[in-house]
Amino acid sequence: MDYEPQELEARWRDRWAEAGRYEADPDGEAEPTFITVPYPYPSGGMHIGHCRTYTVPDVYARYRRLQGDDVLFPIAWHVTGTPIIGAVERLKKGEEDQLSVLRDTYNVPEDTLEDLETPMGYARYFIENHYKSGMKQLGLSIDWRREFTTNDDRYSKFITWQYETLKERGLLEKGLHPVKFCTDEENPVTTHDLLEGEEAEFQEYTLVKFEAEVDGDSVIAPMATLRPETVRGVTNAYAHPDGEYVRADVDGETWIVSSAAVEKLRLQERDIEVREELSGADLIGETVTNPITGDEVLILPATFVDTDNATGVVMSVPAHSPDDYLALQEAKADDERMREYGIDPADVADIEPIPILDIEGYGDVPAKTAVEEAGVESSDDPDLEGVTADLYQAEFHQGIMHDDYGEFAGMTVENVREEFRAHYQDEGAFDEMYEFTEDVVCRCGGDVEVAKQDTWFLRYNDAEWKQKAHDVLDGIETIPENTRDQYDHTIDWLNEWPCIRNYGLGTRLPWDEDFVIEPLSDSTIYMSYYTIAHRLDEIPPEDLDHDFFDALFYGEDAVDDPDERALELREEWDHWYPVDWRCSGNDLINNHLTFFQFHHGELFDEDAWPEGITIMGMGLLEGEAMSSSKGHVVLPSKAIDEYGADTVRFFLLNSAEPWQDYDWRDDLVGSTRDQLERFWSRAQEVIDFDIDEMVEITLEVEGEETTDVAIDEDARPDLEHVDRWLLSKLQGTIREATEAMEGFETRTASQAIFYSFEEHLKWYRRRADLDREGAQWTLREVLRTRLRLLAPFVPFMANELHEQLTGEPAEDADWPEPDPAFEDERVERRERLVEAVTDDIHDIVDVTGTDPDTVRVYVAADWKRDVFETVREVGTDIGAVMGQVMEDPDLREKGDAVNDLVQDLVELVRERDEDELAALAGVDERAVYADAEAFLENEFDATVEVYDEADPDAVDPDGKADSAVPFRPAIHLE
Repeated sequence: MDYEPQELEARWRDRWAEAGRYEADPDGEAEPTFITVPYPYPSGGMHIGHCRTYTVPDVYARYRRLQGDDVLFPIAWHVTGTPIIGAVERLKKGEEDQLSVLRDTYNVPEDTLEDLETPMGYARYFIENHYKSGMKQLGLSIDWRREFTTNDDRYSKFITWQYETLKERGLLEKGLHPVKFCTDEENPVTTHDLLEGEEAEFQEYTLVKFEAEVDGDSVIAPMATLRPETVRGVTNAYAHPDGEYVRADVDGETWIVSSAAVEKLRLQERDIEVREELSGADLIGETVTNPITGDEVLILPATFVDTDNATGVVMSVPAHSPDDYLALQEAKADDERMREYGIDPADVADIEPIPILDIEGYGDVPAKTAVEEAGVESSDDPDLEGVTADLYQAEFHQGIMHDDYGEFAGMTVENVREEFRAHYQDEGAFDEMYEFTEDVVCRCGGDVEVAKQDTWFLRYNDAEWKQKAHDVLDGIETIPENTRDQYDHTIDWLNEWPCIRNYGLGTRLPWDEDFVIEPLSDSTIYMSYYTIAHRLDEIPPEDLDHDFFDALFYGEDAVDDPDERALELREEWDHWYPVDWRCSGNDLINNHLTFFQFHHGELFDEDAWPEGITIMGMGLLEGEAMSSSKGHVVLPSKAIDEYGADTVRFFLLNSAEPWQDYDWRDDLVGSTRDQLERFWSRAQEVIDFDIDEMVEITLEVEGEETTDVAIDEDARPDLEHVDRWLLSKLQGTIREATEAMEGFETRTASQAIFYSFEEHLKWYRRRADLDREGAQWTLREVLRTRLRLLAPFVPFMANELHEQLTGEPAEDADWPEPDPAFEDERVERRERLVEAVTDDIHDIVDVTGTDPDTVRVYVAADWKRDVFETVREVGTDIGAVMGQVMEDPDLREKGDAVNDLVQDLVELVRERDEDELAALAGVDERAVYADAEAFLENEFDATVEVYDEADPDAVDPDGKADSAVPFRPAIHLE
């Protein structure tokens, strides 16, 4: 039977759907396992970059089902916020970029575009035609009964309960928060009101408060940065020589900022009054003092300074900013311009970069390394932007702070930045200011700026709440383990979090319906909603009041008159909760995954706190970041149509461990498809074996009864050494795969099950007479076991082949357990000796270019085995071994030969563990090679002779025998 993945996958998808195969209902006898993954945001289509995020938890879900667990793996759709609304508005305006993405990247038919012109019409299109269809094509074992969207009426009642509860407990407070503000209309605006910049985000700058003296008065020159941790690397500052600046009173301090900054600061609730107008030239040549280091730095002229951005005065960190590094080199080369502004060129020449961190792959001055390796020599070079972005990204994730950062030394920028910023803001050296990530223009044509207005915050700065989050983390298994520190740091530095927006889809703030709870804030405990979502449809939304959810989550004693329906639902919630595993992106550690811990710690008792988090790395496409807007994506439907779902799954799971980044490359995906097809063909050969131990069984497939055959597991023929070797290797593979799966090491598991074991099979096919009944039984047993091990990874193929082989799908069987009857270290050691001598003979043949008629193998003499036993007993201290050995007068007479042998055997013992050494100790080496004579003769088409080194009848024309060492025989070719 040929491998036709599309045909067999469609058949299995239909079978699963018709049977409701993955619909999870509480089973009192089975252990529950609850696995969740972030619900997708359908503002565009699903692409291959999403696939591994959803497939990894599916593999684990399938694994736990094979272990006998009652597994719940649900999904829902996140529509909260404004991105979908913004996408709809761009579509309705006919923006070409948006139309291109829809038509060309996501293949939306022209006659369907009109259906996308409402937010939920847009969302529903991508839910049904991309995400849901893609997940079903991939074979994800999802309970589809539990799906919902985050603006469903019942879900909104659940979110309302959550926020009313947090407010009652004092964990919400009202305060200032940034909003979009039209300076012409002098009103807040929403995304719907914008002409440009619909996707602009608030960017929180840190203002480093450099100090100076002007006309005898102390003033502050605040300089904006997104990288506050680089403050120790500041060497100079820049101002635009023709820019307009002011000296102004700001909240009781005297600041020097650009004129454009005045209105921005006023909108951000600053008390500001202009005292004096200045030109940029007035600032050039002055010095200001770094508030952290106390160093004085010179202000240089620079026309690249944008006075409309932030404060209009810029600090320079040339060791870590390629832009700043090149700007400094250009300033050093422009003596005439420096003199024009009264600056001594020698003072500029003395400015040198100050490194503040180390990063592997870069020199002492990373910015210098970056521009030089990229061949960028000018600040006008268009490649500079990419070089800068690459360095910033590398430093953020890998840069290790220098010792002079005190308590922050030795940490990565990623783990330092927010805490460092908060520390110096508390000390008064830093302040803050908001800007947009791009220009924003109102539909009226007016500029839109960031203003601060009263809004509601989650009080993540509350000490008791932080402690609860730490307590939750203490009980969580984090994969990989090194992410634990990141969660701890995030919990510590998180401050107030604005939890509402004034526009968008989602749940309205219960006590002020002018606002909508924002996307990250309504996504903290929604996992609990999955447990009862499919049963809430029976209850009118108006009945889902605060008391209903209190009774559901806290029990009948929580309210005066509990709703019986809530108490019934509580039983299902209690069955599934807590969440066993949350699988999510590594970029969510600093927000969602930590919020998840805060809210569970506050809203649920300890026995309902989450138990595990596995993070996911990012995906590349042919070595580059995926981008929907640039069309640089692969749609799952296209990949599955071309290669098959099993291939897509297997490639994604074999590329890297889940928390590592992976790269989708078509040539490698095609190679994976070929490997699976070869596996299928080999499996068909095994399934077609005509052996006596077959029994007839009756199957019902697609409503029709059919007769098939399956292996009789109780009837086992006689097995030879090589059969037992392969079966012993199989038990080790089961152990390795099981251990890896428990730790979400899906690459390690699949590599062991598939690729590593294929190497064992290649050797077995060389060694064994495959026509033997014992060999055929062994290959069937191996295939049966491997198919169950592979079932979580390639469920379509594994289920099909297992059903052909045994009469039942692999997912109806159990996850294999090692069989002690087949585990035999000595058998494995014996076979390894045969492999080693075979390799050694091949090496000699290759080096000498001979085609031997006779191969002679000489096994070490008994006295050499005695020395091996001494080394094994005494250990690898050569002096101690020699002292013991030389007590034997017969060995003493052998002199240097014993010394050389001890050296060799000490190395052999060092390379092996005690179990392996014990197994070797019991091996009759000559018998091993003698038993393998027929194989070796066939392998080399030569006569094979096996001798003891000390055998007086040994044929040894070149005197090779005495070079034999235990477990490394001497070899002679003739």
